[in-house]
Amino acid sequence: MTAALLLVSFGGPEGPEDVVPFLENVTRGRGIPADRLAEVGRHYLEHFGGVSPLNAQCRALVAALEAAQDRPVYWGNRNWAPYLTDTLGQMRRDGVTDAYAIVTSAFPSYSGCRQYQEDIARAQVDGEPRVLKLRHYYCEDGFIGPMARNVNAKLESLAEPRLVFTAHSIPLAMAETSGPAGGGYVEALRTAAAKIADRVGLAAWDLVFQSRSGPPQVPWLAPDVGDHLEHLHLEGVREVVLVPIGFTSDHVEVVYDLDIQAPERASRLPGMTLRRAATVGTDPDFVQMLVDLVDEREAGPELASHGCLATHDRCPAGCCPPPARR
Repeated sequence: MTAALLLVSFGGPEGPEDVVPFLENVTRGRGIPADRLAEVGRHYLEHFGGVSPLNAQCRALVAALEAAQDRPVYWGNRNWAPYLTDTLGQMRRDGVTDAYAIVTSAFPSYSGCRQYQEDIARAQVDGEPRVLKLRHYYCEDGFIGPMARNVNAKLESLAEPRLVFTAHSIPLAMAETSGPAGGGYVEALRTAAAKIADRVGLAAWDLVFQSRSGPPQVPWLAPDVGDHLEHLHLEGVREVVLVPIGFTSDHVEVVYDLDIQAPERASRLPGMTLRRAATVGTDPDFVQMLVDLVDEREAGPELASHGCLATHDRCPAGCCPPPARR
């Protein structure tokens, strides 16, 4: 049987009754304060009716991948149905022996790369089906190009825009050990941001973080996007385009943090104009790039010419080690 494609994602609730069990899955063993958990639960219920946009976005990406090539496409999640264990079970029943994993996380870190490989390994039975994860794609033209077009779409009529690239904050310890030599997460984000800024012809840009969820005593990557907007306003910046470089689709955290919270913060800053660029979603160039990476991986080892950090299809020993559990 032809090797299948396996879309691997985070997962999200499909209705109000799923919100609490989903959040318990996400935060199990992480020491997340109860008030933070309740706050996130309210976000899902009040603004999204308890339904994560990510699920529909994954279904759309599955459909786009099916239309773009001939391999069967499956979908499995880390934290909610369809769970990877169930999906790989279905693949075995269907006779699938080999698959290429496309992860909806473009950057190197434990939570964005190695943890997904651990999820896949736990879902296998005696190593079957064999699943090969595609390499990172954050500096591929199929990712950079659509993001640059999305930024350009928000620059019209702005005189002196500042690009503010945003990514999910992670614990500082995780960031420091990410990639094969440490610091890979931030370095990769800055590489992608610089490429996009260069394509749209803007020299002024910043990298900030969002969606922190850990206990307050644990240091996470900063600055926070809301705090940074206030800092820019004090500097005299009045036009900002938020660019969710760290995300591939407009899911809950993108929409809530950047379309609800950030505009509320900006509304208290006199004269501030705030716009938000879209994520790549199912842009045809992005989808074709994923197909091309499958073809590349099927033909042999990863290419050595991509010129960017930590784009492994097979991680070196010690790359992105798991965080110490409290």
